[in-house]
Amino acid sequence: MTTRLTLRTVLSRWTVAVPVVAVIALVLSWGRKGLPGFATALVALCLAGAVLAAVHHAEVVAHRVGEPFGSLVLAVAVTLIEVALIVTLMIDGGAKSHSLARDTVFAAVMITTNGIVGVCLLIGALRRRVAVFSAEGASTALATVGTLATLGLVLPTFTTSTPGPRFSGTQLTFAALTALALYGLFVSVQTVRHREYFLPVDDAGRPRADLRADGGEGHGPQKGHGAGAGEEDDGGERHVRPSGRAALLSLLLLLVALTAVVGDAKAVSPTIESGVESAGLPQAVVGVVIALLVLLPETLAAVRAARRDHVQTSLNLAYGSAIASIGLTIPAIALATVWIKGPLVLGLSPTHMVLLALTLIVSGLTVLPGRATLLQGGVHLVLCAAFVFLAVSP
Repeated sequence: MTTRLTLRTVLSRWTVAVPVVAVIALVLSWGRKGLPGFATALVALCLAGAVLAAVHHAEVVAHRVGEPFGSLVLAVAVTLIEVALIVTLMIDGGAKSHSLARDTVFAAVMITTNGIVGVCLLIGALRRRVAVFSAEGASTALATVGTLATLGLVLPTFTTSTPGPRFSGTQLTFAALTALALYGLFVSVQTVRHREYFLPVDDAGRPRADLRADGGEGHGPQKGHGAGAGEEDDGGERHVRPSGRAALLSLLLLLVALTAVVGDAKAVSPTIESGVESAGLPQAVVGVVIALLVLLPETLAAVRAARRDHVQTSLNLAYGSAIASIGLTIPAIALATVWIKGPLVLGLSPTHMVLLALTLIVSGLTVLPGRATLLQGGVHLVLCAAFVFLAVSP
């Protein structure tokens, strides 16, 4: 007999209690400049639990709405709260936070396009020798990432209206509007017009038979179980489609968990900043650490998708997160400049521009065939390692 994921089942799990506890930790630590070591450790523990809970609830929502909506929900939710964290830290951080938005967004781009993609390609290739995904969907997403990153993070270094790697007010407005337009166009293509490009594919590159064109389970009974019961991946792991009420509750708990993730990350950020300063590391390392913390839910979700042989879902999460990070952060920061004092530094350094250009070239060669081996995954992980190393030792 098949067990349906109901509201009562969801309420009985630890994934309900953990986000609530993490939010309580957020409330108790909010506004405090320095937490004792024991309190910092507890908040960090709540942060880790909230990350795991967020991944669980994102998967519940994804199983209800299907791909690529499931990936989109998690990417947008994480990015919106990431924007709130960046704006809050910039308002409170003074002169040293003028480049925080650039550092965090660029770190998110490099971590998603190299770190997450590299790990998931390795897992997919180890599972069946060659990781298979939709070339059309991956290349479309990569082109959007490249355009947004160039317009928002590279051009400010070369414009001459304002001294330094900054946009003038008019240029920032243009960059914000084009970022929003491109993000909206990408979401439309991903979820409506060419949705089939973003579904997991079989060895021949066709959308998998167990996923309908509308993203739900296949028509009629699935292999080995009744209709509407869900699906079973190649590894034999069973997934049941949640009820509407259970999915709605998981969506709410996802937002609660992500709020706790970002809020608790802000609570421990003074410890991170003091640690970075005492270690004599560049201020850009703070942006890297923030991006790593905020992207944990998407990283875990992408890895779990790759283990189920849904590499395309992993790429949806990785590239979708990069697109949302740029496409939503720059407009939000542009609006926040009304309240934030001081210049907004967006332009990348020459070192980072080289890494971005190399990432886009290598990514293009990776996604165009629609197949990747261990080597491609390793190359992307080396690029991610190079970015982290050069952030620590510029």
